[in-house]
Amino acid sequence: MGKYNHKVTESDIGLSINQIIKANFKFSSRFKTKMKFQKLVDLNGIPTPGFIKPDVGDVISIRLPEESSDFPAEDIPIDVIYEDDDLMFINKQPGVIVHPTKGHPLHTIANGLMKYMKDNEQSYKVRFANRIDMDTSGIVIVAKNANTQNDISHQMRTNSVHKQYIAIVNGVIEDDEFTIDEPIGRPSEESIQRTVLSEGGKDAITDVKVIERFKRNTLVEVTLHTGRTHQIRVHLTHIGHPITGDHLYGGDAPELIERQALHAAKMSLKHPMTEKTLNIEAPLPDDMKKCLAILRR
Repeated sequence: MGKYNHKVTESDIGLSINQIIKANFKFSSRFKTKMKFQKLVDLNGIPTPGFIKPDVGDVISIRLPEESSDFPAEDIPIDVIYEDDDLMFINKQPGVIVHPTKGHPLHTIANGLMKYMKDNEQSYKVRFANRIDMDTSGIVIVAKNANTQNDISHQMRTNSVHKQYIAIVNGVIEDDEFTIDEPIGRPSEESIQRTVLSEGGKDAITDVKVIERFKRNTLVEVTLHTGRTHQIRVHLTHIGHPITGDHLYGGDAPELIERQALHAAKMSLKHPMTEKTLNIEAPLPDDMKKCLAILRR
């Protein structure tokens, strides 16, 4: 069971437990309500109401509710980049779905996390704070409690999370840097594909920077300012440079790579509890390294 602690100091005197918690911890209002009704706040190890005013040296502890997921545990590699009591960043391998669905109830990152927890004597409900496509590799955030998930979701909604991707695209892009600002949506309700829509699409903004040019391909760094489904894939296809290997959007290149050459490489966000900036990087997977080696030859 996770726990947050605060030792009462001289500057806290005269304040209630609730006021001290508000000043020292960044909890969501939903979690504060849960703290109250589930009696999750202790003073020196004893559950204590929030209106009590503690003394210097007293220890306020906030317990997290016991939670778990019931996905079957599977031996799926979990490549951990960063982990603490609140969250985990993993470098997802291509070809694996993040979360179980009706069509894919097993062989997901969630199943691998269940085994990872068991191996590391941990227990928490599996919550993903972001999603990437099955055939996209790179950074996936696992929130270990609801408070962390809510905070990161808020950062995502307010575009406070900096996300950079590396992609290999078909064709040689001439401009060194540019922005694609085109709305995206489904052409029809049945369509899996998204497309640029002149009417009815959602705002979508993507920055593109060329890193390296080859004979028939280009290596680019892509920064997302919005998080629409398939945004990078749609925007790059729209300008005539589909991602190499992207079957869905016309970038097939089986001689180079079997999936879209797209990797969630960097992410910066504020830690939900400490408010320190976390700068996370995920190394390129082997299939993209191999693709680049072929192109460089």
